[in-house]
Formats: sequence, structure tokens, C-alpha cells
Amino acid sequence: MKVLVIGGGGREHAVCKKLAESKDVDEILCAPGNAGIAQIARCIPDVKATDMDGIVALAKREAVDFVCVTPDDPLALGCVDTLEAAGIPAFGPSAKAAQMEASKVFSKNLMKKYGIPTARSEVFDDMDAALAYLEKEKAPIVVKADGLALGKGVVVAATIEEAKQAVVDMMENGRFGKSGARVLIEECMVGPEVTVLCFCDGKTIVPMRSSQDHKRVFDGNRGPNTGGMGAFAPSPLYTTEIAERTEREILVPTLQAMNAEGIEFKGVLYVGLMLTENGPKVVEYNARFGDPETQAILPLLESDLLSIMRAVREQRLADEEIRWKDGAAACIVLASGGYPGKYEGGKLISGLEEAQKRGAFVYHAGTKKTEEGFVTAGGRVLGVTASGEDLEKAIENAYDAAKCIHFEGAHMRTDIGRV
Repeated sequence: MKVLVIGGGGREHAVCKKLAESKDVDEILCAPGNAGIAQIARCIPDVKATDMDGIVALAKREAVDFVCVTPDDPLALGCVDTLEAAGIPAFGPSAKAAQMEASKVFSKNLMKKYGIPTARSEVFDDMDAALAYLEKEKAPIVVKADGLALGKGVVVAATIEEAKQAVVDMMENGRFGKSGARVLIEECMVGPEVTVLCFCDGKTIVPMRSSQDHKRVFDGNRGPNTGGMGAFAPSPLYTTEIAERTEREILVPTLQAMNAEGIEFKGVLYVGLMLTENGPKVVEYNARFGDPETQAILPLLESDLLSIMRAVREQRLADEEIRWKDGAAACIVLASGGYPGKYEGGKLISGLEEAQKRGAFVYHAGTKKTEEGFVTAGGRVLGVTASGEDLEKAIENAYDAAKCIHFEGAHMRTDIGRV
């Protein structure tokens, strides 16, 4: 089969690598792709992930058999709906189902209506009303932009003044454009965060290995939020008891709630959990593979990813055997100097081959190929992933490889999986 993957980051590199292992995959195309993905797939850089017409035209021109849509923006825009309407089989939720991520208000209302454990919250379309509400609340408190914001639309405010500034930034200053025109203000839940990605075909929901990621840019969970500085899987905090409770109180009820609303969710449902003293509660839903969680989870998947994706689309997930390898995996992100703020690209990268010789796989997130070699072309540049018989060994292996890689301004957290 000829498979097309939509997107161009580290997550897509991980998806392409796992699809390339499938016995049924003859060729992989990726639009737009990146320099690392180009080593295992034919990249189409002039077709952007949000170009619906371009994606359909590409799929038809290349006689693609199956399309995997991974980023949030094209899912929210209805990329899967558009492909299916053109007779092209595609993996991922419909635009209606992708509201689970595209609108935090939609997902919060769903949880409230169906009693799914989550933080107490209020929704505001009016900035003055939001500011007046904050006068009566206590910090810490959380302010969230309603729409998509590249994983950066959440502010955990340590003071009420900080929360007010976040509201003004979103609603008046347009920090996140239309995504911040409506905000949620919610209680700050306390506890460790765990992510559970699930394959879901609208009838059956199957959790993958649990994971944890690190959003803050600096060691010790300090500094501004990023798209993710590293991840590991599985999470030692996600015990069998917590997993069973999560499935019973959150995962299955979420699927049932969507169906009750007449919305069929087929794809990957990302469930961000807070393990509070009162049990697991939902922090957020996403409608796709997480990044960088996917880079740590997919190396542990033993089963054929394409087979699973096709089973999801055809609603026969219950009959699909999904097997996982023993052990753990860790992903260390190497970022450009200045990220998540301003940074310069075009920095020559060295040490990639040495890192791979040490047993790691280096996923490319923001790179470009030049005559001199690979250069930086993004904030998050690389994700160095390694496996091990346990989490400690996986972390050790990943750092051992990551330290081989160098480029001007490069920085990484040194405590992934240890805080």
C-alpha cells in the first residue's frame, strides 16, 4: 500500500518510522515532511498540512491507498472529512469529533454534562466578566484559551494579578488570535500529570502505554511552557489500579458521552490526566497523537500500526490484537537557543550518526538538509529516543546518545523522567 502522512514534525517522523515497519506498506509519502522524514519517506514540501485541496489533489495524483492525518489544525479543519468525501480512506477524527481539542469549552461542557471528573471551571466571552470573576477567586488558578494555540494556550497563574494579565493578553491583546477570544478559568488541580493516548473507533477504546511529558523549558519544571521538552513511557505512577479506575470513570464514559451527542470519535484520543488525591481527573483532551509523547510510545508498539489504523477506520478495533514490548522508552528534545521565544535557524548539526550508533533513534522535528549537512529549522529541533529494560536504563541510554549531538545554542533539559 501507498500511505500518505500529513504533518512535518517529530511526531510525524515517529509515525512514518512505525508505518515503514509494516509488511503492507510499500511506500510512504509525507506532506510537508521534514529533512529527517525524507530519509524514510518521499516528502512533498510544497503541500502544507492545512491545504485541504492540495492534500486531496496529491492523494489522487499519487493514487494513495491510505492517509494518516496527525496534526491538530488539519483535523479541526476537516481534513479527514474532505478526504473521505473524495473517496480516499483516512485515519483521524472528523472535524466534529476534533472539537474535543479544538474547543476547550466544548470538551469542558461535555465533561460537566456527563459527570466525567475534571476541574471546576467557568467560561467567559466577556473580558470584564472574566476579570470580575477572578476578583473572587484564589491563586493558583488556570486560564485557558478556548481554541488551538500550539500547546501554549494555558497559563497556570501563581497570583490573581498574573491570571488577570493572562486574560487581557488573550482577550484584548489577541495573543492567540481567535483562539483566545473565549477563555476558561478553572481551579488549579494538584498532583502529577500522566497522558493516556487511546486508539478509538467510535465503539471501542483501547489505551496505549501511559506516558509523561515535560512542558516547562528548564530543569526543575521552571520557565515558560513549550510544546514539550521530553517524554517517557510508561509512567510508573499509572498503576494497574489507577488505570482500571481511569478506564471505568473517564475513558469509557468519554466514548459514551461522544456517542450520546451523536459524534463518532475515530482516531487517537489523547487524555491528559491529573492524578489528584481524589483520583484521576481530566486536564485536557487532544484529538491526535501527542508530541513528544508519541516519540516515546510508538517504539514500544509491537503490533502493526497500519493494521491498527485500518481497524480503527473500519470500526473493528475490538478484533485487533495490540501488543506492546516490555521495558520503557525516553525521548529527549534538543531545542534551539531562545526557544520557546525567539531563536535563529540555520545552525549546523553534528553528531547524529554517533547518537544512532549508541542505539538511539533521532527523530527530526525542525531540521533542513543543506550541502553542509542537517541544519536547525525550528524551535524543537530533534527528539533523541532510546529504549531500555526499565525507565532508568531508557533515560540513561537517551541521554548518552543526546550528548553526542551538537549545534550552536542547543539546549535540553537534563532531568527528563527524573522530576
